[in-house]
Amino acid sequence: MIRLRVLGVLPDTAGSSVHVSGVPSLSSPNSGLLISDQAIPELDITYFFTKNIAAELILGVTRHHISGTDTLNGLDIGKAWLLPPTLTLQYHFNDFGPLKPYIGAGINYTAFFNQSAANTSLAGLTVTDLHISNQFGAAVQFGFDYMLDRHWGLNFDVKKLWLRPDYSATVNNAVPVSGRANIDPWLISGGIAYKF
Repeated sequence: MIRLRVLGVLPDTAGSSVHVSGVPSLSSPNSGLLISDQAIPELDITYFFTKNIAAELILGVTRHHISGTDTLNGLDIGKAWLLPPTLTLQYHFNDFGPLKPYIGAGINYTAFFNQSAANTSLAGLTVTDLHISNQFGAAVQFGFDYMLDRHWGLNFDVKKLWLRPDYSATVNNAVPVSGRANIDPWLISGGIAYKF
């Protein structure tokens, strides 16, 4: 089965940490991170081992904007592209006629590329360097296909990823900043499915 969907990536950054070297007033718990939501087209490929057991691989890239919160509110930190292929093992329920619900769990590996610091000033602070580490994470999902005929159907899918990469940055070309970005996104998608 292949699916073409519109995917919403909704980060949940609660608990992200910021450590500004030598400046505790700008560090956690006084400050945190905000990562923008994003909507993209997404392709997934599902292979059925049996009528109930399948594996799904989703493919897509997203671009996100990162900014500060609380004492760093309004500070533009930078941008990064994410390549987050996610592989899940699924169980499909086939006892509901054209409605085919499923659940799944698996693993995600997110690569961060084209990372760039904002280089814009706020109250004398400018982020001049940014690096986010690639990261493995767990994934769970639930969703359903509603088959219109033997081959074509509609799909709705929700995934939760636990993604918490370490990052480092530099402020004003001199002050090191480090921490953990709790991205932990919800992936909510809907689209069309074709079953071979």
